[in-house]
Amino acid sequence: QAQLVESGGGLVQPGGSLRLSCVVSGFPWDYYAIGWFRQAPGKEREGVSCMMNSGGRTIYADSVKGRFTISRDNGKNTVYLQMNSLKPEDTAVYYCAGVHSMFCTTVTTSYEYWGQGTQVTVSS
Repeated sequence: QAQLVESGGGLVQPGGSLRLSCVVSGFPWDYYAIGWFRQAPGKEREGVSCMMNSGGRTIYADSVKGRFTISRDNGKNTVYLQMNSLKPEDTAVYYCAGVHSMFCTTVTTSYEYWGQGTQVTVSS
């Protein structure tokens, strides 16, 4: 059973940093994509970043380029989202998701497996 579990959310002041973790288990494929998404109250879920389990090319939404970094530790079956220079508009529930694919995408509807989400609140 494919499963993703996020952690690392919390309350942080503007300009601060957080690192989210996504532990991936039960994926039977040699290759798959992992994406990070977020959903703010009253808004649609949007793609933030993605990468393949094998590494290589990463994708970032324009709103987070230069501030967020996605990375992986295959030994720990974990994908990270390092978030720096956080802004109030980054406040959202953050989700990681996975799909059996040869390509990385931040299109929400492309993903099959989802974590439960972790709340990130940026406020002074």
